[in-house]
Amino acid sequence: MPQDFSTRIIAEVPHLRRFARGLCGDASLADDLVQDCLERSLKKQHLYDIHRPLRAWLYAILRNIHVSQWRRASQFGVMTDVSDLGEQQPSVAPLQEQNLSIMLITQALDKLPQQQREVLVMISLEEMSYKEAAEIIGVPIGTIMSRLSRARATLHQLLEERGTIHLRVVK
Repeated sequence: MPQDFSTRIIAEVPHLRRFARGLCGDASLADDLVQDCLERSLKKQHLYDIHRPLRAWLYAILRNIHVSQWRRASQFGVMTDVSDLGEQQPSVAPLQEQNLSIMLITQALDKLPQQQREVLVMISLEEMSYKEAAEIIGVPIGTIMSRLSRARATLHQLLEERGTIHLRVVK
């Protein structure tokens, strides 16, 4: 089982990275989160129920690690390495409209409350069902639907305030 299990986990890495990026909003933090998830899943593989989808189990691990880190950071503040405090390079504004749109959407996602952002990423980006998301987070489906509705409305409002992006309504 270990070889087969490892192979199945490796196949899920792109999905985990995308989900982590949606939760963190930062590529390097997302990569660290995925690495922590993979490490924990390999250590705890004996707890995996083969009747449950592997991706859902991995998402639950990743989400739990993220929530723990988020709580720790809000309690103790963000720790910064001294080498990160040096002179910062000014950012270059993107020239392509597509990059600007992605940046604006990412900024708007970062402004969403954590619970709304994770549901929006699970449902919209990862294309999970309400049931799958509810199982991973551990809340009723109605709560998922409510959080998703509020997240979409808030995201739409944030982007409309910028006046640059018009989202189409998908039902």
